[in-house]
Amino acid sequence: MTAPVRFPRFFVTSPAPCPYLPGRSERKVFTELKGPHADSLNDALGRIGFRRSQTVAYRPSCIDCNACVSVRVVTGEFTPSGTQKRTIRAHSDLVATVCRPWSTSEQFDLLQRYLSVRHPEGGMTTMDEVDFADMVEHTPVTSYVIEYREPSPDGVAPGRLVGACLTDRQCDGLSMIYSFYDPHHSARQGLGTYIILDHIRRANEMGLAYVYLGYWVEGSARMQYKVRYRPMERLGRSGWERIAAAEHDRLIHDAAGPRCRETAAGCKDGMPAVAKGPARS
Repeated sequence: MTAPVRFPRFFVTSPAPCPYLPGRSERKVFTELKGPHADSLNDALGRIGFRRSQTVAYRPSCIDCNACVSVRVVTGEFTPSGTQKRTIRAHSDLVATVCRPWSTSEQFDLLQRYLSVRHPEGGMTTMDEVDFADMVEHTPVTSYVIEYREPSPDGVAPGRLVGACLTDRQCDGLSMIYSFYDPHHSARQGLGTYIILDHIRRANEMGLAYVYLGYWVEGSARMQYKVRYRPMERLGRSGWERIAAAEHDRLIHDAAGPRCRETAAGCKDGMPAVAKGPARS
């Protein structure tokens, strides 16, 4: 009998400077997602810490470093903090629409504004509209773009696009591949946080246990926003484990320090095209 899923071939990238911790180098192991069983393979790899970038699943495989830790929010037990409740109320008028993974000029323009403020020196600033289309549309798995719009004045035409997230639907959760939002909207503070909170609510209503936030790197200020959601699990040598309450308190306290002020979902590195190698998120 022929096995329904062929065991994938894995490859390792050459070492490159780490974008998160100065003086260190990064390396990734990756494989291609393709064929009729791509969803199942992506699910299996997601449970052991892989992330998707277009048609590639990757995870860190750094020499002498394991700082990148996969984290996920437990949706059924999540309780928003006081600040998160205020963020939910502030943006409760936004209209969220699940769209097929098809890029638009409106989304690309929003991404460009976002990158110009949040990551002016990041690798994604060189993306053109074709690169963006590749990022969104080259997916062999169940994916969609969730758009966040303000209510339109006439209630008929689409309102102003202020946020978006490329999201994968996995068997046990939603995986947030990349989110971006309007950084100039003074009346919409905390949009990135709201997008994460909306994914937690959405996953819970769908009966999905987790929201996957990618990699958290202790010691990297721009990655600390990920620890602000509890309860949270992290992937270790023995599998997924709950972050203990006392440790989580400390991590949240540290994340609120002067170098880690809340910049919502903007504290992340870019996701370049596959030709440039899979990025980390």
